[in-house]
Amino acid sequence: MRLGIFGGTFDPPHLGHLRLTEAASQQLRLDRVLWVLTGDPPHKQGQVISAVQDRLDMVLAAIAGQAAYELSRVEVDRPGPHWAADTVRLLAEQYPGAQLVYLMGGDSLHDLPRWVRPQAFLEHCSLGVLRRPGDAIDLPALERKLPGLTAKVEFVQAPPLDVASHDVRRRAREHLALEGLVPEPVARIIQSRHLYSAESETDMIGCS
Repeated sequence: MRLGIFGGTFDPPHLGHLRLTEAASQQLRLDRVLWVLTGDPPHKQGQVISAVQDRLDMVLAAIAGQAAYELSRVEVDRPGPHWAADTVRLLAEQYPGAQLVYLMGGDSLHDLPRWVRPQAFLEHCSLGVLRRPGDAIDLPALERKLPGLTAKVEFVQAPPLDVASHDVRRRAREHLALEGLVPEPVARIIQSRHLYSAESETDMIGCS
């Protein structure tokens, strides 16, 4: 089984996330995609992030009815910060025999040599790199830093995205329509719980 790993804070999950996973599933021939919610992202220390339960509920709402999509709690059920090297090791134990394909953007691939234990990370997975037009990716240079990387990389031609989580949060804060940005069930959660509004700030968590 080819198992895609799609990680993020998903604050909130939006239609762009769904388009990316659909493109990756088709082009990489993935049998299933795990949506791995990051509870304590190390690259967002000090930023305010919605409560884990709200984000879990929104991901479940976003992928409801999609048999090939599954929510993974591999990160939220253990103390942070959460490093990808540990996540893929744990997933390899949970899904023995599966070929893990870690989905990432070109910017993440460029930064990979600076990740925590990148070689250990690559021992457990290949990479599905969501590439956008104009991406400048120097694989030979990355290969010199991480020998064996090139053989692990598969590129995905990512669809153009006109949705960003920060824009959804802004529109929710300004009480603007979210139609065409997030799945309707996600919009209902945002609106019913007043997420991203001034009133909800006390319900959000700070990563520190």
